[in-house]
Amino acid sequence: MLITGGATGIGESLVQHFARQGARVAFFDVQDEPARALVEDLTAEGCPQPLYFHCNLTDLAALKAVFTQAIATLGAADVLVNNAANDQRHATENVTPEMWENLMAINLRPQFFAIQAVLPAMKAAGCGSIINMSSISWIIPTTGLPVYIAAKAGIVGLTRTLAHELGPAGIRVNAVLPGAIATEKQKRLWYTPEGVENILRNQALKRQLDPDEVARLVLFLAADDSSAITNQSYIVDAGWV
Repeated sequence: MLITGGATGIGESLVQHFARQGARVAFFDVQDEPARALVEDLTAEGCPQPLYFHCNLTDLAALKAVFTQAIATLGAADVLVNNAANDQRHATENVTPEMWENLMAINLRPQFFAIQAVLPAMKAAGCGSIINMSSISWIIPTTGLPVYIAAKAGIVGLTRTLAHELGPAGIRVNAVLPGAIATEKQKRLWYTPEGVENILRNQALKRQLDPDEVARLVLFLAADDSSAITNQSYIVDAGWV
């Protein structure tokens, strides 16, 4: 199985959960130090050693190359989790064409081309599960990062059309929409007392959510337990939406 953006945050939790289930995992990131530490920790636990590939997903030639290498090494590509993203804040007035292209190049474009890269293996196997990570941010809606919001909304549209396009090949496509998840990055940058107060005020459940609560849903969507589920968008947000 393949996971983009697997070194930290939700992606790190995904790699941990799948490896601890005995899955053979390949993950892709640009953060070498935490990625290697993650591999070492999981291997020390006795999990199958995850494969880490350094890859800037905005480089589509590199993406195709590392996906080809990962699939050849694993011998299969039964699950793809499109997790990588960058929620860099930006004001509408300051968005340039270059900024638009750069943000879409990490938040939407790689999702499509990662799917394209796994299709030959999934079609040959007659099955596969693709899970695209979106966000509730475009539903709420969140302000202060409009290009990111556009990309996250686009991911749901991409999920729905590809579920129908790829369904005849036995490939399922679903989306997961996290709410406010207390990753280390989010806590460092945005979890001020005022920010946490706003989150808890909007959630039905008055507590912080952690990455493991997203990972467990992704595990279900990757497994045969969800074999009849496709074209769906699942929200993990403690009742915000």
